[in-house]
Amino acid sequence: MSAWIAIAVVAVVLVYAIKIYNQLVRNRNMTKEGWSGIDVQLRRRYDLIPNLLETVKGYASHEKGVFEEVTKLRAAGMNAGSITDQVQAEKALTGALGRLFAVAEAYPDLKADANFRSLQEELSEIEDHLQMARRYYNGTARELNILVESFPSVLVAKSFGFKTEPYYEIGDPAAAAVPKVAF
Repeated sequence: MSAWIAIAVVAVVLVYAIKIYNQLVRNRNMTKEGWSGIDVQLRRRYDLIPNLLETVKGYASHEKGVFEEVTKLRAAGMNAGSITDQVQAEKALTGALGRLFAVAEAYPDLKADANFRSLQEELSEIEDHLQMARRYYNGTARELNILVESFPSVLVAKSFGFKTEPYYEIGDPAAAAVPKVAF
């Protein structure tokens, strides 16, 4: 009789461990999906930036330093390897885009240009989607991190090499804000 009890206990523990493992896998995959959503929006943003730069260059060709900085930071963001590197690159790029829009504010003809306005609206839309993707990613990372760090799932997580994921945080509240689109 005691052998059957021991087998039943082992079976329950095994089933529970399998359930936890499956939750960990599910949450890890959701976190990857969340990061993929951020990546898609960043790629859209990176694809839009050259068009925006060319439009502004036509009106403010003497602002070469701002254009070079935005181009350099765009390349750094596209080549970022880790989430931490990506956050740092995005923080710098957002600041540079703010300076680009400050240059644009000095040119009334540029602000009236339909192509420039369209690009600004598209960038604003991308920033909204990016903010939603960041929220989704952080939510999935939170769920995974809770499982990885809480008992008893921490036992299964450590056994199979699950790790916590960093949150996508932009430390500077000004950088986290959607760029202002003013006409």
